[in-house]
Amino acid sequence: MYVTEESNLLEQLKSNSNKETAFRELVSLYKERLYWHIRNIVKSHDDTDDVLQNTFIKVYKNIHNFNGDSKLYSWMYRIATNESLTFIKKRAKQLQITNEEFQQFAIDNLKADVYFEGDQIQYKLQQAITTLPEKQQLVFNMKYFQDIKYKDMSQILETSEGALKASYHIAVKKIEAYLSNN
Repeated sequence: MYVTEESNLLEQLKSNSNKETAFRELVSLYKERLYWHIRNIVKSHDDTDDVLQNTFIKVYKNIHNFNGDSKLYSWMYRIATNESLTFIKKRAKQLQITNEEFQQFAIDNLKADVYFEGDQIQYKLQQAITTLPEKQQLVFNMKYFQDIKYKDMSQILETSEGALKASYHIAVKKIEAYLSNN
């Protein structure tokens, strides 16, 4: 989306008369990208749908707070990321397990997920990703699966580009080591 288009959409989102139409357009533009971003974090299709819905509700309710310091999609990705991490923490707490145990639980259930279209290699990659610390998982998923630029990722995760590059490099090395040992 071009900057002028984004600013026009943002203007419509903040106006009371065009807000509903503009929001439908926003959802149409970003739902697939945000779905896959969330799916890479929470793993389950059904959970992803719930988190995606919560993300768009937050975007709708808080669009007036968006000040334009970053791109609109960066702001929405930050919300989606936070909603995903909150979901994992809440679900882990409900099950009285750690976040890491919940992620392993999600991976174990991935093969039974009718929406998971990956083969054994994809499944192994998902297992490897869950062994990474949270920040490295986010950086790896955003770079590897969505090819998000470090500059944009820096706005989404509120971390320097250098730190993100280092995290990605370390994550790749850990994943390579995991895959060669399993």
